[in-house]
Amino acid sequence: MTNKEFKSGFITIIGRPNVGKSTFLNRVIGQKIAIMSDKAQTTRNTIQGVLTTEDAQIVFIDTPGIHKPKHRLGDFMVKLAENTLNEVDAILFMINAEEGFGRGDQYIIDRLERVKKPVYLIINKIDRIHPDKLFQLITEYKDKFDFKEIIPISALEGNNVTHLLEVLTDQLPEGPQYYPKDQVTDHPERFIISELIREKVLHHTREEVPHSIAVVIEKIEKNPDEKVLVQANIIVERSTQKGIIIGKQGSMLKKIGHQARRDIERLLGNKVYLELWVKVKKDWRNQERYLSEFGFNPDDYR
Repeated sequence: MTNKEFKSGFITIIGRPNVGKSTFLNRVIGQKIAIMSDKAQTTRNTIQGVLTTEDAQIVFIDTPGIHKPKHRLGDFMVKLAENTLNEVDAILFMINAEEGFGRGDQYIIDRLERVKKPVYLIINKIDRIHPDKLFQLITEYKDKFDFKEIIPISALEGNNVTHLLEVLTDQLPEGPQYYPKDQVTDHPERFIISELIREKVLHHTREEVPHSIAVVIEKIEKNPDEKVLVQANIIVERSTQKGIIIGKQGSMLKKIGHQARRDIERLLGNKVYLELWVKVKKDWRNQERYLSEFGFNPDDYR
């Protein structure tokens, strides 16, 4: 590091479910650390992505989408998202350009009114709308809250993302480099591997299996032949869901395992032997012992 002023800070990404927060984070970091799905509520934990340049380090926190909770896991997810607001240097309030303003946005804005941090409105998915609609959105949202700046982007296509990063870097305070230059997340490999597996389950089961899925890693070890053995349990709430995930003669589970293994190999830089089992834990999202066992720790967010 040179004598040039080095800037650093923490920035949270908040918004309704399915606005593209994880897609944005993966775009910025340059690799997959947050899972992506077209279903709402893909993200369940705050994911810290670390972007380090020559003169700055931005630590992004991707939060679960703020929504009206329907179970104890939902309570945990919303509190987790809201708790990040007062602990960061800036907030990115991301919206989906296709959907426009909704009650969920007002719910978030009401909470932002109590936060004394700069808030940037990020209008995502601009590649899917006509420019006239974008102008209407900017006008509408400008009247709702005193945003530091309104920045339209396409996280998927990369449109205007570089400009957004330049704006954020310019606003960061002078500070230390919190993480090594080559570190892109603070989550252990075990967590990211479980998320990669869960992504494939969500992708292949579509609407047949709702978000009653958890993935628990039982073992990660390197074998003498240099292959990495990964053993994981896919947790569901009902036996019918178990049947869907396994599929006819194990075909669905085989497909999930094949695609997850490829992503895990890219992550680890090693050949991987992946073993998956499907287990039923009835109504686990409403049972605190399971929530804690699966890493959600609700006690921390009451």
